[in-house]
Amino acid sequence: MTKTTWKPGTMLFPVPPVMVTCGTMEKPNVLTIAWTGIINSEPPITYISVRPSRFSHKIISETKEFVINIANLPLAKACDFCGVKSGKSTDKFKEMGLELEPCTKVKTPMLKSAPVSLECKVIGTKSFGTHDMFLAEILAVNVDDKYIEEDGRLAIEKAGLLAFAHGRYYTLGRDLGAFGFSVDKTKENKTKPRKSKFMEILRIEEKIKDGTLKIKEKKPSLQKQKSNKNRFGKPRKNFWNKKKQPLKKDN
Repeated sequence: MTKTTWKPGTMLFPVPPVMVTCGTMEKPNVLTIAWTGIINSEPPITYISVRPSRFSHKIISETKEFVINIANLPLAKACDFCGVKSGKSTDKFKEMGLELEPCTKVKTPMLKSAPVSLECKVIGTKSFGTHDMFLAEILAVNVDDKYIEEDGRLAIEKAGLLAFAHGRYYTLGRDLGAFGFSVDKTKENKTKPRKSKFMEILRIEEKIKDGTLKIKEKKPSLQKQKSNKNRFGKPRKNFWNKKKQPLKKDN
């Protein structure tokens, strides 16, 4: 294996493209951020990096709060739109049909259609040149009920979360296993254990690569099988394929 060395760049991917709301219910704004992540577990600390030229930068600097709305497939178009257009001249909520609802810990509203929304309070700002990083504590997490199972587990794999890599958007795909699957020390829900699919997926990928993957033929349905029998369960006579008998000539 050989590798080509390039100059330094922001080529750590994939990253989550999130929709960050700021301001208030009366004067809100939303922008798309790709530079975000987790800094600490207890207390939960996150960050977003914003260019000082962005309209939202001033709002967040003054209010010291924002909401990270995780984007999924239904929000893909709005997510891209809110990263291109500026709140100075465009009502992004009206253009994309985005609805807002109040948060529980901050005055900033959250997106109603987001599968997960994190309420954040700024605890520090650090300038790095092109971007300013807002460090923030996560005060509350709001989850759409339709992604919560009956046993209380968050089925986030059903949300169709987005990923951003090298300038393009993708949806997250296959479930390979939970954290610790490599040593069989998982934290899967005990009531509904889900085994790792890593090896199974790896074998499928190898078969696709070498062209040995076989697709099973569909078996005839039970209804079709029954149609070949009469109501007594005996095979039906096919009169169409019956050989014609030669006509007998009268003596």
